[in-house]
Amino acid sequence: MNNQSNLTGDKLLALFEALANPHRLKIISILAGDRKYVSQLAREAEMSRPLLYMHLQKMEKAGIVNNEMEVSADGKAMKYYEMVDFDFHINQDLIMEAVKTLTIKKKEGK
Repeated sequence: MNNQSNLTGDKLLALFEALANPHRLKIISILAGDRKYVSQLAREAEMSRPLLYMHLQKMEKAGIVNNEMEVSADGKAMKYYEMVDFDFHINQDLIMEAVKTLTIKKKEGK
């Protein structure tokens, strides 16, 4: 995610949402060292797999993690997650451009 020129308002919000949680920041710090399979990542992050998957889903939506299924030597399917390298610089010009493409959805009943 090094190219900020194609960053839409919705992608910017997804990125902010992915980074605005202490559990997701911990996951980033763990994955920054190396890719991990789900069970290993859940143990290191000290959370249940369902909760981990919920966080990983938000991070995937933001484009900061990828996953890949692999089969181990004993035939067991293992899902690995890894970080997508990103270098992000926020300033008022970036936000001003991203807002032009922002899709604001009204809540039902309003």
